Amino acid sequence: MKAVRFDEYGDADVLRYQDVALPVPSAGEVRIRVAATSFNPVDAGIRSGGLQGPFPVTLPHTPGIDVAGTVDALGDGVDAVAVGDEVVGFLPMIGDGAAAEYVIAPAEVLAAAPSSVPLADAAALPLVGLTAWQALFELGELTAGQRVLITGAGGAVGAYAVQLAKNAGAHVIATASPRSADRVRAAGADEVLDHTATDVVDAVTQPVDLLLNLAPIEPSQLADQAALVRSGGAVVNTTVWMQAPSDEARHVRGLNVFVRSDAKQLAGLVAAIDRGELHIDISRRIQLKDLPAFHAEVAAGAVSGKVVVLAPTA
Repeated sequence: MKAVRFDEYGDADVLRYQDVALPVPSAGEVRIRVAATSFNPVDAGIRSGGLQGPFPVTLPHTPGIDVAGTVDALGDGVDAVAVGDEVVGFLPMIGDGAAAEYVIAPAEVLAAAPSSVPLADAAALPLVGLTAWQALFELGELTAGQRVLITGAGGAVGAYAVQLAKNAGAHVIATASPRSADRVRAAGADEVLDHTATDVVDAVTQPVDLLLNLAPIEPSQLADQAALVRSGGAVVNTTVWMQAPSDEARHVRGLNVFVRSDAKQLAGLVAAIDRGELHIDISRRIQLKDLPAFHAEVAAGAVSGKVVVLAPTA
């Protein structure tokens, strides 16, 4: 089968599109014929070697944490899915990923794919959708009637965070650049602030219950924005290089997101898609063979939005 993988850490040129052996599922696992995976920034971090501490992969390694595809073979003891089932999943971070024609997945991480969108498009959902859900509801404890400020809402996680928060009955204030403002507004934001021309702290005139930071801002900026959170509220942060600030005097919790695979939560997101309550936002689709060149584009800073990587169809 064809796969993209790297034998050593480094820049995008360590990635190779090559023939590899067809994997065989062990007990509790399934083999999936991949329709698509997607690109996530952590893929580049793992490839570069900068994340060897938290994600010690075995080389050679195939990236691709998200998967959408069709169950092709079952390992011993698997009865929750059947051959031919269309599924989506968030794969283990340190195992071989879905940038290949076939991938092995633990059966327990899989959910039925949405029926209302093309199977390949569903690869844009798992990691970013689960990140948004866990940040808002598990950590942020967002409820109807509350006010949430989502910074960096124009990115891939932001697209889901705005929709989920609005669907939950929250008042959503979002920051976005002019390039993505219309998309964020269409996702349901009540207020959209242009962070390139406006000081967010000055623009938000009433306290918020939750600040969800998705933006690569300086720690000092996040600390300033945290002052917008009411007593008893929360600051939830997804950027890995800094800790969310807390304020014990005001009982403001500072929490960092470490997203995990959760098939039940993923099934809930799929159901919301099929009900028309949640929309998948894809900026671009590329072929698997073009993934090494795409990693180089990312390194040059020329990419935005969620990108789906299509596996070969023949």
